[in-house]
Amino acid sequence: MTTPVPRQTSDAEPVRQSKRLRQAARMAEAASVGVKTLLLKILLLGIVDAISVYALFVLFLKQDWVVFGLVLFVTAVVNWIYFSRQKLPAKYLTPGLIFLLIFQIFVVGYSGYIAFTNYGTGHNSTKEDAVNALIVGSQQRVPDSATYDLTVLDQLGAYSFLVTDPDGDISVGNAETPLHRVNDAETDAAGTGIGLPGYTTLNFNDIVNNQEAIAALSVPLSDDPNDGTLRTPDGSSAYLYLSDLVYDASADTMTNATTDVVYTADPRSGAFTAENGEELRPGWKVEVGFDNFVTAFGTEAIRGPLISVTLWTFAFAFLAVATTFALGMALALVFNNMRMRGRNVYRVIMILPYAFPAFLSALVWAGMLNPQFGFVNQVLFGGAEIPWLTNEWLAKFSILFVNLWLGFPYMFLVTTGALQSIPDELQEAATVDGAKPWQVFRLIKLPLLLVSVAPLLIASFAFNFNNFNLIYFLTNGGPRDATAGVNVGATDILISMVYKVAFVGANRDYGLASAFSIIIFILVAVISIISFRQTKALEELN
Repeated sequence: MTTPVPRQTSDAEPVRQSKRLRQAARMAEAASVGVKTLLLKILLLGIVDAISVYALFVLFLKQDWVVFGLVLFVTAVVNWIYFSRQKLPAKYLTPGLIFLLIFQIFVVGYSGYIAFTNYGTGHNSTKEDAVNALIVGSQQRVPDSATYDLTVLDQLGAYSFLVTDPDGDISVGNAETPLHRVNDAETDAAGTGIGLPGYTTLNFNDIVNNQEAIAALSVPLSDDPNDGTLRTPDGSSAYLYLSDLVYDASADTMTNATTDVVYTADPRSGAFTAENGEELRPGWKVEVGFDNFVTAFGTEAIRGPLISVTLWTFAFAFLAVATTFALGMALALVFNNMRMRGRNVYRVIMILPYAFPAFLSALVWAGMLNPQFGFVNQVLFGGAEIPWLTNEWLAKFSILFVNLWLGFPYMFLVTTGALQSIPDELQEAATVDGAKPWQVFRLIKLPLLLVSVAPLLIASFAFNFNNFNLIYFLTNGGPRDATAGVNVGATDILISMVYKVAFVGANRDYGLASAFSIIIFILVAVISIISFRQTKALEELN
């Protein structure tokens, strides 16, 4: 019988076992992290896909096939990239590219497209919508109209009419869908429709709480708008309303039945126009080519204000940069002296205006410059009524002064940093050679300073070229120029004029505003290109 020999274990065996255990633990942890990452990826992609499916459903109903195809393609590409085990760079780049396409390229492209249309008040939809709006807007109740028993229904926040005509037929319809017969309606003992599967019947309190919206609802009798609509004054009975305007689809005309005036569809202006030039509003959106640019430069009532606003925009942007840079640089030179005591405290005080939001500072200054009760007039000028914001030239001076208050801390900060980057040896060498302080500044510090801050000055010029907040909150572009063909004032710059043309007043012209935006883009681009070339030449000289 052979006696078993005990197995000899070396000191390295526990080390190897410990190493294998650590490797197994790391693999288990990596697998756990991988599962969590996969679940998170599926969750996020599920949210993205759910939003995309909803968008596709809406686009399908609207039959917007171009955008439908684009959303479908992007959704498929996103899923392919993130479910692939490769494509690592694309996984990081895709979110940024999508946001770039949506919020930059699409916005710029769409704005450029709008500049070549008549899109605006009275021209913001399709021709079919315009025809329906014209007919519905001119409808009047037929004096001997039959009474339709009515039940108001609700479906996902949209109201519909369930009507029973005098013959006992039950139909349902809403503002988008004409009346059509239904056979599964719930009825009362008299055979009147009182409910419909899939809809919620409104009770008396619901009708009273939403009476304005219900009274404004017009339900077409058929696909032909000339057949009229049903409307209700009380939510229990509906009556026939017919329009004074009659639309002839074959001739593409709209005839006023009362005056017999015929309005013909004008594909150029996007409106029904009579022989005397009278137009029916609303119209519809059409492409007008370069008409908006012709209007901007060819109409005297618009060309004159556009030129004056452009000149003031350039003057404001240049003076804003020049004054803030001059003051900021002067203060930086003063507080850059190492022998000054408490200079850090002074520096903090200097940047306080920069710490407050610009629009709040502009509102505060608007109150301080008020002619009647402002601090400046009441305290500093002893109660004088100086029209700081209502006189053309004083308003421009006030804007430049307030901008100086808001902008010099930024220039103070950047010039301080640029000055501290200039080697002291250069100044010491110039001083030894007999240069005076002014010569040291003019020949050494200023050129080196300009090389460092020139790109910032260009960016500041572009910012002030579109400094909407200051103009809007301080003067709102006023005082108003009553002779101008557009809503514009003496202190308006191009961007504030674009805002007024697009969003202020009864007539909003998005097409003309987009044309102005393209003009601004071209001007800023040209100025930036020229300025950066000059900056490069300045760097080569130094």
